[in-house]
Amino acid sequence: MFNIFKRKKTVEMESWNKITSEQEIKDIVEKSHQTPQIIFKDSVTCGISAYAKSRIIDGYDEIDGKADFNYLDLLSYRSVSNFIADHLGVYHQSPQIIILKNGEVVHSVTHHAINPKGIAEVL
Repeated sequence: MFNIFKRKKTVEMESWNKITSEQEIKDIVEKSHQTPQIIFKDSVTCGISAYAKSRIIDGYDEIDGKADFNYLDLLSYRSVSNFIADHLGVYHQSPQIIILKNGEVVHSVTHHAINPKGIAEVL
């Protein structure tokens, strides 16, 4: 059973677009004019962030195909996280989900409020 969960987790996380630069954020904003974009900011050493990530993975079927999913390891790319806050006008938090449509932030949620069903409703 554990191997099935681990395989599912690996497959889904491999399909997430990894964010490593400010230019990628600008590109995500542009892409949001054609396809909704999700940014997941993850603090990889935080238990709450791990819980949020596991909830996303467990319910990923609810959002898969409805938007592009973009993942930021904010400990490795803190300057990019700061750029997100400044460029998108969203107060920095982690974990955090930011949803963009038509170049605008339409939804932001943090911590225990992160769940695939809520994300799907916004999409």
